[in-house]
Amino acid sequence: MWLFWRTRNRFSVEELRYLTDELQKVHVVNEANQDFVIEALRSIAELMIYGDQHDPSIFEYFMEKQIMGEFARILRISNLSRVLLQLLQTMGIMIQNLRDEHSVHYILSSEHINFFITYPFDFRIDEMLSYYISFLRAISGKLNKDTISLLAKTEDDEVTSFPLYVEALKFAFHQDSMIRVAIRTLTLNVYHVGDESVNRFVCRVPLSDYFSHMVQHFQKQCIDLDKSAARSSRVADSSLPVSCVEDAIVQIEDTLYYFSDVMSSGIPYLERFITDNILQALVFRLLLPSLQRQSADLDLSVTTSMYLLCCILHILKNKDMASTVAAALFHQPDCPDDMKRRTPPNGYTSEHDDCKSENHCTTASVVEQSNEDEPNSLSSVSWKCLPNHSPPSDCCHGNTPREHLLSYITEGDDSQALGSLCLFATLLQTKELDESMLDALGILPQRKQHKKLLLQALVGEDLAEGQLFSSSSGLNDDSIHSDFDIYVRKLQDKYGLQCHHPQARQMTSKAHRYQVLDALVDLFCRSKVSADVRLVGGWLFRQLLSHGEEEFTAFHLRRLKDSYKDCSSKLSEESGGCWCDMLLPIIKEAWRNCKKEIDVSSVAIAEGVYEIVKHCILASCRITKADEDCPEGSPTKYLEYPPCISKDIETFCWCKQPMGKEEIDTGRMEEYSHSYTEPLMLTDDTKGGCRRETFSSYKLQLLTVLNNCYKLQQLNMLNT
Repeated sequence: MWLFWRTRNRFSVEELRYLTDELQKVHVVNEANQDFVIEALRSIAELMIYGDQHDPSIFEYFMEKQIMGEFARILRISNLSRVLLQLLQTMGIMIQNLRDEHSVHYILSSEHINFFITYPFDFRIDEMLSYYISFLRAISGKLNKDTISLLAKTEDDEVTSFPLYVEALKFAFHQDSMIRVAIRTLTLNVYHVGDESVNRFVCRVPLSDYFSHMVQHFQKQCIDLDKSAARSSRVADSSLPVSCVEDAIVQIEDTLYYFSDVMSSGIPYLERFITDNILQALVFRLLLPSLQRQSADLDLSVTTSMYLLCCILHILKNKDMASTVAAALFHQPDCPDDMKRRTPPNGYTSEHDDCKSENHCTTASVVEQSNEDEPNSLSSVSWKCLPNHSPPSDCCHGNTPREHLLSYITEGDDSQALGSLCLFATLLQTKELDESMLDALGILPQRKQHKKLLLQALVGEDLAEGQLFSSSSGLNDDSIHSDFDIYVRKLQDKYGLQCHHPQARQMTSKAHRYQVLDALVDLFCRSKVSADVRLVGGWLFRQLLSHGEEEFTAFHLRRLKDSYKDCSSKLSEESGGCWCDMLLPIIKEAWRNCKKEIDVSSVAIAEGVYEIVKHCILASCRITKADEDCPEGSPTKYLEYPPCISKDIETFCWCKQPMGKEEIDTGRMEEYSHSYTEPLMLTDDTKGGCRRETFSSYKLQLLTVLNNCYKLQQLNMLNT
C-alpha cells in the first residue's frame, strides 16, 4: 500500500514518462493549466541536460516518444505569453547545454526546429524577443559542416532556404545593442562553418544587401560620432555629450571588428564586397574630401576623418584596404586648366634648395600636374565619386590628401597635427603595406631598407651592394612604385579616381622623405604643441633618419638649434617664479621619463598610437571648458601629456589645490620634501587654503615649463 505513494526520482526516465503523459492530456492551454505546462517544460529541460551527462536512457526515451513534436503541439495550441516564453527558454537551454553530438544532431534534424524558428511570436513583448534571439544564437553555436545542412533546404546542391539565417537578419539593426551583438555572433557562426553552398546562398541577393546596409549603418555611425564631438565641444559644462562620444567610438570599433571577423571567415566575395563598399561609401565619399578641406559643409571634421582612417587601418588588417587607402592619399581633386598656379609641395622652399646644394644633396624637381581626366563613376556601388565640393579657387591648389596631412603637421592645431602624425605612424606600422608603398609615401624606415639591401648584398646581388654603400638612399627607381603603381591604376580603372601619379613617378623616394622630414622639423620648431604631438612626431622622425647624415641637412640643424636656444631662454625665464624650489625636481623627473618615452620600442609606440588618436577626439571635447578660463595660445589648451608628465602635473596641482590643512594626505606629500612644497602653500587669511587665482597662474607656469622641458629633451637628443 505504501509503495503506491512512493515519490518518483526527479532525474529518471519515470519522471520524464510522467511529464510526457501529462502534457499529452493537455488539449488547450489556458489560465487553469498554464502553471503545470510551464513547470513541465522547465522540468523536461533539466531532465534532458542531466540525461545528456549522466543517463543516456533519458534521451533515448525523448527520441522514442518524439517529445520535440509534443513541444510543437504545445506551441500550436497556446497563445499565452508565459507558456511561449517558457517553451523558447526550454528549447534554448536544451540546445545550448547538450554536449553529445548525437543528441545535438537529433534535435537539429527534427523538422520541428525550423517550425520554431519561423513561428510568428509576438515580438512586441521585449522578453519574448530576448528569449527568441537566445534560442537562435544557441542553435548557431552548434553549427558545423554536418549540422548546418540539417537546417538548410537544398536543391541540386544549392541552398534554397535557410530560415535560421534569414529570420536572424530581420533583427540585425535592432535598437537594442545586445540583440545586435547576438545577431552578429550568429552570422559569424554561419560564415565560419565554411560550407560552400551556404556561403553562396548568403552572398546572393537579397541576403547580400545585409552587408550594404551594414556599411551604410557604419557610415551613419561615423557621421553621428562627428556630430557628437561637435556638440560636446559646444556644451562644455555637461559630461553627457562626452559620454555620447565615448559610446559612439565603442560602437564604431565594434562594427569594424565585426567587419574584420567577416573578412577573415574565408569567403572571398564578402571580403571584396565589404572592402569596396567601405572604400566607396566612406573613404572616397567622406574621409578624403574632409582631409582636403574641399568645403566647409562637409559631414566630417578633419580630426574625425583622421581617427576613422586610423581605425580602418588598425582594425581591418587587409592588404587591399590598406594599399588602396595609401594610394588614395595621392588623389588629385578636379581642377580647372590654370593648374600652373599650384603651390609647390610642402617643405620645398628656396631656402631648403639652397641648403641642399650646400650639402651636395640633389632631389628630382617637382613636375606640375597638367592633364587631369574627369573621374569615372564608381563601379560596383551606386555612390558618386568624390564629390566636387571645392570651389575653383580652392581647387587650383591641387594638393593631395598626403600634402594636406603634411600641412597639418606644420600649421594645424594640436588635434590636426596629432591626427596626421598618428595616421602616418599607423600606415608605417601596417604590416599589410608593401615597402614600395611606404617608400612612395616617404615614410619607409631606413633600418628596413638597409636590412633588405644588406640581405640582397649577402646573396650576391651587385645592385643591392652598390645601393647599400652609396650615399643615396631609397629603393630602385624601377621598383619604387611597383605596388604603388598597381593600386594607382586600380583607383583609376575601378573607382574612377585620378591620382597625382606623374609627380609621384618622377620624384625619388629621397624627395618624398624630405617632405616628411621638413614637416617634422617644422613641428619641432613650433612653440606651442602638446607633448603627445612631440612624442609621436619624435618617434616617427627617428624611424626616418638614415644611417648616414646626408639627409639631415644643415638647414634642419640650423632651425633646430635656433629653436633650442629660444626654448632654453623661455625655460630660464620661468625659473624666476615664486615656486622655483619645485622646478628642479620636476624637470629632473620629467627629463628622465621623457627620454624613456622617446626610447620606447616601436611595438609599444604602435600600440599606443591608436589610443592616442582616439583620445584626441575626446580631448577636443573637453578642451572648450579650459579655453574659457585662459587666454588664446596658453598652455592650458594642451593638457594631453604622456603618463610620465601627467603624474608630475597631478602631484604639483594637488599641492596647489584649495584645501584645508587637515585634508592633506601625508603619504603623497612624501614624494617631495617639505622644503619643496612649503613655498607653494600660499595660505589665504580667511579659508586657510591656496588662492584660486594664484593656483591658475601657477598651473599655467608649470605646464609651460613641462612643455619646454619636453621639447628641450627631444631637440637635445636630435642635436647629439
